Amino acid sequence: MSRVLVLYDSNTGNVAQMAAFIAEGANSVPGTEVRRRSVEEATADDVLWCEGIAVGSPTNMGILSWKMKRFWDDTMRSHWMKIDGKIACAFSSAGGWGGGMELACQSILTVLMNFGFLVFGVTDYAAKTLTPHYGAVISRAPRDEDSQAACRLLGRRLAEWTAVFVHGQKDLHPALREAERMRPA
Repeated sequence: MSRVLVLYDSNTGNVAQMAAFIAEGANSVPGTEVRRRSVEEATADDVLWCEGIAVGSPTNMGILSWKMKRFWDDTMRSHWMKIDGKIACAFSSAGGWGGGMELACQSILTVLMNFGFLVFGVTDYAAKTLTPHYGAVISRAPRDEDSQAACRLLGRRLAEWTAVFVHGQKDLHPALREAERMRPA
């Protein structure tokens, strides 16, 4: 069973809504157990428990929030070099498009890489013009189906990569599944 943690900070509730859709996407992969925790309630044990993690933060001047940074600086400091090799991705919301959400995702990914996480983006399109290359990014709340689809896609891909790389479930590899689907009968 794959274990996925969706860890988030949310000032207005927008990132919390994204976290719920990401957890929904992760839960869509059979054999996945998902925990969703706000940064205020999360513990180091939650991070130690998981095999894959999605980290979300409001965009704060183009980077992750101070609460999320503090979690990694203080709560996780003593666990540095003990959590290498876990799979990770990022998500963020800002007040409007162009608000720096992709930069915030990159700052989250940088923190995770410093802890030894294997980070990824998604090249698939969740909607006609929406792809979570750096993570799921949303302007304000994920009210429309396209925004929700981007969050679900990120969560599903996290659960798939965790199943593939941690548990050897090659049948869940997205590219191999697509190749099999395209193979003539």
